[in-house]
Amino acid sequence: MSLILTLNAGSSSIKFALYEKTLKGDPPLIVRGKVERIGTAARLVVNDSDGKRMIDISASNHREALNAILEELKDDTKGRTVAGVGHRIVHGGPDFSAPVRISEANLEAIRALSPLAPLHQPHNVSAIEAALAEFPKAMQVGIFGTAFHAGKPFTQDAYGIPRRYYEAGVRRYGFHGLSYTYIAERLEARYPALYSGRVIVAHLGNGASMCAMKGGQSIATTMGFSALDGLCMGTRPGQLDPGVLLYLLDNEGMTSAEVSKMLYKESGLKGLSENTNDMRVLLESSDVKDKEAVAYFTARIQREIGSLTAALGGLDGIVFTGGIGENSAEIRAGIANGMGWIGLELNEAANEAGGPVIGSGAVQALVIPTNEELVMARAVVERL
Repeated sequence: MSLILTLNAGSSSIKFALYEKTLKGDPPLIVRGKVERIGTAARLVVNDSDGKRMIDISASNHREALNAILEELKDDTKGRTVAGVGHRIVHGGPDFSAPVRISEANLEAIRALSPLAPLHQPHNVSAIEAALAEFPKAMQVGIFGTAFHAGKPFTQDAYGIPRRYYEAGVRRYGFHGLSYTYIAERLEARYPALYSGRVIVAHLGNGASMCAMKGGQSIATTMGFSALDGLCMGTRPGQLDPGVLLYLLDNEGMTSAEVSKMLYKESGLKGLSENTNDMRVLLESSDVKDKEAVAYFTARIQREIGSLTAALGGLDGIVFTGGIGENSAEIRAGIANGMGWIGLELNEAANEAGGPVIGSGAVQALVIPTNEELVMARAVVERL
């Protein structure tokens, strides 16, 4: 039996999953996990039939982290062939609107998009290069986080700057497309009436965005040209007046590299709280700054719900997903609080229990765990 491996390389982590390739239906999962805190106190987390294990490892970079993953998978892959490897690639630019087989030309094009996603794209490329070396006969498939949003209306795709920049690729791409793909498929299968209606999906985690969709199609999304825009995130600011950047460059004497570091690694919940980007820690804290950071996080989501509802021309349902969206009843309640005017109200007991149906108002409210790895595995199987 041949195998499918999926790799999802982030700024300080690599998520992985190993599946059996089957002729029909979804490929069965064998093991999944991640290496987290790459470059500091790295740890390998494994979830398999034996339960969950956490192993301290040495991984100063992504290649060493991938080596640790491959070493862990030796027993599972012994005697079997890895036929395909799926790679989550954050940015597909204007040209990659569907999964593609990784050719030399495609890899160069993906690498050239690194300036559009400097925190993630270089690590995506590194994972591809490592997998090509480790599994030279396997089909390598790139699945793009921006692809789900391709085809949005021009009014939701362009910025109000000279049009030549739009033609050159400066536009609102949107991200988290693998997650939105999975949620759209789950809605179509289990909630077809809502799938056909006007839905906002809130992917809330250390990276956070929301997508307005109708019939499984992206109509508008909170993220734009880069993964910095929209909602407040763990270490990224979300919506920001461009004049702030000009001020930092011209009046504070900051370099573009310093501004980039601040925006990607020192802002968001971490910057506002001056403490941490871990929502669990913030929710347990009694510190005023921590509470204000959480309040800002939920307030920005409420504002964007209003904006996306306008883009849809009304709202029939909202879906919470992602690490925070799936697991924090307190954050979901904080978002719904004061949103009764739009029809969003939660059943307190159902919300505390984690759903899946948690709404009590005119707008349906659901909690649906996402599964980006399965979306990647399906894309590989379809191309084998």
